[in-house]
Amino acid sequence: MRAIIPAAGGVRFTPPIMSLLALFSARFSRARAYRQRFSTSVTDTLLFHPAADALYGFPGARRLAAADTPWQRIEVWDTPQLGCLFTLDGRPMTSAGDEFIYHECMTHPAALTHPAPHAALVLGGGDGGAARQLLRHPGVERIVVAELDPDVVRLTGDYLPEVRGNAFEDPRVELVIGDAAAFVASTQERFDLVVFDLTPPDSPAAGLYTPAFYAALKRVMSADALVSLHLGSPFHHAQRVGALLGGLREAFAVVRPLAAYVPLYGSLWLMAIASDTLDPAGIDETALQARAAERQLEGLRYYDPRLHAALLKSSCTARDKLGEILRL
Repeated sequence: MRAIIPAAGGVRFTPPIMSLLALFSARFSRARAYRQRFSTSVTDTLLFHPAADALYGFPGARRLAAADTPWQRIEVWDTPQLGCLFTLDGRPMTSAGDEFIYHECMTHPAALTHPAPHAALVLGGGDGGAARQLLRHPGVERIVVAELDPDVVRLTGDYLPEVRGNAFEDPRVELVIGDAAAFVASTQERFDLVVFDLTPPDSPAAGLYTPAFYAALKRVMSADALVSLHLGSPFHHAQRVGALLGGLREAFAVVRPLAAYVPLYGSLWLMAIASDTLDPAGIDETALQARAAERQLEGLRYYDPRLHAALLKSSCTARDKLGEILRL
């Protein structure tokens, strides 16, 4: 291909390049016209605002479905970058393209820290991703998914079926529709693992991030149970992260932050594991590898026992942003 030749008025392209540009432009126009014809709603870029001074997005997104429920607005989008994803009140929740990062980190580090988990409680989790990962541990005989909004279950099942797989058809899984706090208050069961797969504290899930709920939750947790939850971005949600970690440290003896980059969230994303007895940083790689082999934990796409210790270490930039909050 011939070179680009500078011209007095700017940049002049040679004929072969002009032909390619014309071809790409024509194909893009046809593709865009097709999307507009067969889509009820088209947007050039799906934008997210993780903070007042931050903005990122996914060009070429197409809205597939939307529902206003008594609790929130649910939207399902198709994107060239991450496939189908859904949002709640405009916030990104899960995408088909990278959900494995979030769901594997929210489940397996805690599940492998526990020597023999038998029962798990997922608060929220209506997309089924957390339940699907927990089912990989053969010793887990019972999983309760307490999801507030039935439309989350319906729409994610229709448009993101790969996220849940067959989790909700598995006899070990019970899907409970309703207030998770009410379920915790009424159940007589005990759980070895609890996963907070919820919207952030400034949402309908606000009451589940409180000292009162942590105290109620302990009543249904076994003596060596672990809690896993997500905190947010250290760059956009430092204040929220600090408040959540402070509340956890008041309620639990051991609190360990962990971090992974999640493309859908546009940032490094912090999570945490809390317990009164077990420490995910206190188990070495050899023991984790042995447990993973015993449970035949294979086919994961992100988490690995060799990555476990690294997940529990925050980068210098995150440490600088959060100051003493992480205490690492």
